[in-house]
Amino acid sequence: MVVAGAAVLLGACGDGSGSPGAAPGTRRTTPTAGTSTVPATPTGGSPPALPAVNAWHPDPNDLAPLAKLTAVRRIEATGHTHDTALQVIDAQYGGLLADTASVLVVTRSWQRRGHAITADGHTFDVRLTRTTEGWRVTAVHPSHPGRPAGVLTPAARRVLASDRINLPPAGRRDVRSGKVHESVLDAMLRLGTTYRIHVSVVRSGHPIHVFGTTRLSDHPQGRAFDTWAIDGQPVVGAGTPRALVEDYMHAAAAAGSYNVGGPYLLGQAPQWFSDATHHDHVHAGFST
Repeated sequence: MVVAGAAVLLGACGDGSGSPGAAPGTRRTTPTAGTSTVPATPTGGSPPALPAVNAWHPDPNDLAPLAKLTAVRRIEATGHTHDTALQVIDAQYGGLLADTASVLVVTRSWQRRGHAITADGHTFDVRLTRTTEGWRVTAVHPSHPGRPAGVLTPAARRVLASDRINLPPAGRRDVRSGKVHESVLDAMLRLGTTYRIHVSVVRSGHPIHVFGTTRLSDHPQGRAFDTWAIDGQPVVGAGTPRALVEDYMHAAAAAGSYNVGGPYLLGQAPQWFSDATHHDHVHAGFST
């Protein structure tokens, strides 16, 4: 499978309503910008080498590491060919129940065509079920951010230009599509003045409904974003200070989020929520 083509197999951290520097051993990586092309080598020269990539590993503090590993290995296996390479940036839960799960595998990828290499990347919503033999992949849904907007708002341009807001390729395309609400962009910019934020998911690549329910998630509507690392420290990491994550969650609420979820419950719903799905990231949802 050529990942850059976004055609995979079959084809939304919950909003909780009603209810990076690498950590040791994880080999996580920091997102880079969206699609770009490496200049061609001189005519007649050898084809350029694809970037070296590392196998991704779950954090020892993860709640269901085998679910993530199963999802990631599927994407890694189908993303590597003679002319393509894929690096997993992060894997977070889009939903985690007793026997079913959604793992959002955030990637960047490279495709070699002749003497040029094109950089891209997608986020994959990998669905799994638990069997007596372990977790099994049942479907893979790739992100579809949409075409770039003809004109971007000043906030969108500032987010894309910021060196304190690390967006994965699919997230950058989401912003470029013009379908991310200004409230989300403004909150990213505000949080970026205090923290270096590593965003995992914005709009595309996330389940349409809150996992296990019929409620629409804020993500596909362009009204939410998830943060997997703060100041280079992964939210899921056992060594990440609790105070850092809690302060960031409070800052997200102060930036306008009506629905903040994460590994710690800081107050009453719907303003605050915490569950197994949000053990590994901070969700910030916006009403407008």
